[in-house]
Amino acid sequence: MLAVSPTVGVFGPETTFAVPERLPGKRGRPFTVARPDREPESLLALAQRLPRRAWKTIACRETPAGKKVKSRFALVRIVAAHPVERDYQPPREEWLIIEWPKGDEQPCDYWLSNLPPEASAKRLARLARLRWTIELDYRQLKGELGLDHYEGRSYLGFHHHTALVTVAHGFLTLERQHPKAPRPT
Repeated sequence: MLAVSPTVGVFGPETTFAVPERLPGKRGRPFTVARPDREPESLLALAQRLPRRAWKTIACRETPAGKKVKSRFALVRIVAAHPVERDYQPPREEWLIIEWPKGDEQPCDYWLSNLPPEASAKRLARLARLRWTIELDYRQLKGELGLDHYEGRSYLGFHHHTALVTVAHGFLTLERQHPKAPRPT
């Protein structure tokens, strides 16, 4: 999952790709990379032209109190323009996840994902909104568990340090989820 800017260029789902024919009498290497039949468009332009039926309200996360948080998402298979146009790579379909809360003038977040085409909408929305949880975990790894306190000089030492910090984080996460004694109120 990768958060991206609304100005990123993509080829929409209706774009077709084909390897251009070599013109008669031309010299040089033949074309090998498929080219699009249209110009790329920005994510914002694509989101604004999606039909109403493309937008679905999906529960994307739970609050610590157990309440489900919902938002409107559109999930579209697209091809990123940069690798095709600049790097001459073959087109690769990816998921575009767009969040556009009701009442907002335009979408608030965009993500690209390389999950397979059969990935569920619920899973894609949940993974897209997981960033804050990851940020909190990373803050705990650095602040409370000392991930950033390693001062050795060997890869093996760093690897051991990182492994122990990760195990400690896993233990604390399990303890938080299943405490043995109820917490004082």
